[in-house]
Amino acid sequence: MGLLQDKFAKYDVPQQFMAKGVYPYFRTIDSHQDTEVMMDGRKVLMFGSNAYMGLTYDKRIIEAAKAATDKYGTGCAGSRLLNGTLDIHVELEKELAEFVGKDEALCFSTGFTVNEGVIPQLVGRGDYIICDDRDHASIVDGRRLSFATQLKYKHNDMEALEKELQRCEPDAVKLIIVDSVFSMEGDLANLPEIVRLKKKYNASIYVDEAHGIGVFGKEGRGVCDYFGVTDDVDLIMGTFSKSLASIGGFVAGDKKVINWLRHNARSYIFQASNTPAATAAAREALRIIRTEPERNQRLWDVTNYALKRFREAGFEIGETQSPIIPLYVRDTDKTFMVTKLAFDEGIFINPVIPPACAPQDTLVRVALMATHTKEQVDFAVEKLTKCFKVLEIIK
Repeated sequence: MGLLQDKFAKYDVPQQFMAKGVYPYFRTIDSHQDTEVMMDGRKVLMFGSNAYMGLTYDKRIIEAAKAATDKYGTGCAGSRLLNGTLDIHVELEKELAEFVGKDEALCFSTGFTVNEGVIPQLVGRGDYIICDDRDHASIVDGRRLSFATQLKYKHNDMEALEKELQRCEPDAVKLIIVDSVFSMEGDLANLPEIVRLKKKYNASIYVDEAHGIGVFGKEGRGVCDYFGVTDDVDLIMGTFSKSLASIGGFVAGDKKVINWLRHNARSYIFQASNTPAATAAAREALRIIRTEPERNQRLWDVTNYALKRFREAGFEIGETQSPIIPLYVRDTDKTFMVTKLAFDEGIFINPVIPPACAPQDTLVRVALMATHTKEQVDFAVEKLTKCFKVLEIIK
């Protein structure tokens, strides 16, 4: 065994939880993603998916993906810069830019690589990045690749943000980067106040709308639209892997910034372009979201119902304002145990432990889709209440 293997030979944390029978990861699904999935030969209620619009098995999207594959093949075999740009890539970018209210957009092969590639190209030496301390891991990795000075502020604490802005050189570029919807806790960034501070300190704002697109705002345009601050936000990014029922991501902004990114963002110019099927699927999903507002209304009907039911049952759910409902456990072992108990009762939920949260804030994450019913929510609340009481998490 070499030195590299020696370095990791003692890492056995997953094996410890496997031995206890509560390892919660890489669970195999044998069907399409919907409110019910097949796992281990039985139906399980899915409350762990980010498919907020419930579109991952929509026949129109499937047919769009098939048609694109028939026309263009399975892949582009190159980067967008060279031989990997298709007309449907350009069409989708135009539709996304118009959708989020910006001049132009760029599509990437994953949402993660949007943040990973864009952020280090926006700011460098002598500039500043200022992040909420609960920003997504892709933002964290993106800022780590930048030579800018890195600053963080306590989650949604606007006084703390202002203090960080006061530390910056007045004439330097100051980029505030924030999730619109925080993916584990489900609460929203205080974008109106962030915009006020942007103007006061001559800063710029980059908003990650991964969990906002499709859910908030007119026609699902996102939290920036919901708060009416789109024009004051410099860059908006989003993903296809949630409401848009595909895989990929985009960033949108003014022409000059997008022109720079098109020729300099490394995860754009050195990464193979998104597949025809994924691109066509995202475009069709976007069109469905825009023309079927009743789908968004169904999501909010079931979300508001679930929020009420979980609160009434005695769960601690924090400050969530979205279809993401955290059920706080505040103990890593019990977080894994309750995930296993819930699965045994036919409920799929996701455990959240460090580094996705602070050690004292472990939780299980319930996520809702427009296709969930109130009856399914009632069943989940009943079973999860039972599991939480067994472990004495709630009384």
